[in-house]
Amino acid sequence: MVVGSGPNGLVAAVTLAMRGWQVLVLEAADTSGGGTRSAELTLPGVTHDICSAIHPLALASPALRDLPLAEHGLEWVHPDVPVAHPLDGGRVALLHRLVGETAAGLGADGAAYRRLLEPMVAAGFGLSDGLLAPLTIPPSHPLALARFGAVGIRSADHLARARFGTEEAQGLLAGLAGHSILSLRAPVTAGYALMLGVLGHTVGWPMARGGSQAIADALVSLLTSLGGRVECGHRVTSLAELPTARAVLLDVDPRQLLAMAGPNVPPRYRRSLERFRYGPGVCKVDWALDGPIPWTNPDTARAATVHLGGSLAEVVAVEEEVQRGRHPERPYVLLVQPSGFDPTRAPAGTHAVWAYCHVPNGSTVDMTDRIEAQVERFAPGFRDRVLARHTMRPADMHAHNANYLGGDINGGMADLRQFVARPTLGLHPWRTPIDGVYLCSASTPPGGGVHGMCGFLAANEALRHAGGS
Repeated sequence: MVVGSGPNGLVAAVTLAMRGWQVLVLEAADTSGGGTRSAELTLPGVTHDICSAIHPLALASPALRDLPLAEHGLEWVHPDVPVAHPLDGGRVALLHRLVGETAAGLGADGAAYRRLLEPMVAAGFGLSDGLLAPLTIPPSHPLALARFGAVGIRSADHLARARFGTEEAQGLLAGLAGHSILSLRAPVTAGYALMLGVLGHTVGWPMARGGSQAIADALVSLLTSLGGRVECGHRVTSLAELPTARAVLLDVDPRQLLAMAGPNVPPRYRRSLERFRYGPGVCKVDWALDGPIPWTNPDTARAATVHLGGSLAEVVAVEEEVQRGRHPERPYVLLVQPSGFDPTRAPAGTHAVWAYCHVPNGSTVDMTDRIEAQVERFAPGFRDRVLARHTMRPADMHAHNANYLGGDINGGMADLRQFVARPTLGLHPWRTPIDGVYLCSASTPPGGGVHGMCGFLAANEALRHAGGS
């Protein structure tokens, strides 16, 4: 039995079904997918990803990369360039698939970029597998992980200033680190930046053709072919509602687990989950445009993912403001422009664009104007191309997905403390003290992102506890 059909819940279900278990997935929403759902939010025929849109982790993940999802309709689309980071004055830093090509565009910092990234890229899946399965003892690739950890434990701000001198290289690293949703002065934010940079070189930053919903649909199709099934529109409020099962895997956050389990949660475990901390939320805007974004530097259009924040100092400052409960006037904006690479997203002559910025958890402030101003900063005339817009504030994100408490799309603060203890400290964080009940959401290791590893690891924990049968 699996509760929740986000990518972690579906991967957990597939993992169990592949071992011969009969699996039922219960989903509260009318469609499966959790953070990988798509919908027409602005105009008819224009498909927007409601949450996740770009999926480097999906291609690298040991839980997903060997599944026959292409046989179930999933097709990956790779943009010309994985990531672009515009700067004032018409400049742009580009992360290309090749380390050497990226380095060539970073001028005086090219050699430093190669020295930093090439050894990690050479480690390939040996490095990413170790990072996505952080509690394997002993680690399967100790040397690669040790080299990565020596640098990745630092703050992104410190690493960028120590290794690079140009705004292009520093800004590129800052934009990557911004995905951590932490202060860029915090430990391990360098690790987030390096991991995403390495993935850009090893597997790219692709999108699913037709929208992220295609990932969920392929997983559901695979599960169905294995004899499992998904029942949507079935909200679970109590574990007592569930039929008897060999194991129950919950793709929910810790607070939902506490509500579902009620008095069955031992006091010590309850206190641990009550101390679990949630991170900032997001304010997200989707647009339908009557043409492509008019970037000052046309090379920006070569990337599906664009980081809008300017210099390292700017990104550091605004992300620090968010951590202190403020709303920056010029926020760091993550933007995706998929329809330039996937024409199925919008009718001819129109384009779909997606963007969000970080805000304090539970914020009620509409950041649409500030987000659009940041786009205009690097693409004057952008607003003139807007046909329709759709804004989701933290409460809207939470309504869309109950795991996004206060708009936190990462399943909880992902700082050093909760990287180690997520949601509790121990070698088996997916197993709860309630017999046969496991937690498989992004609130468990290795955390947020569309990689399915939380579900994969939880399912394997359930299999081991059941004797592997």
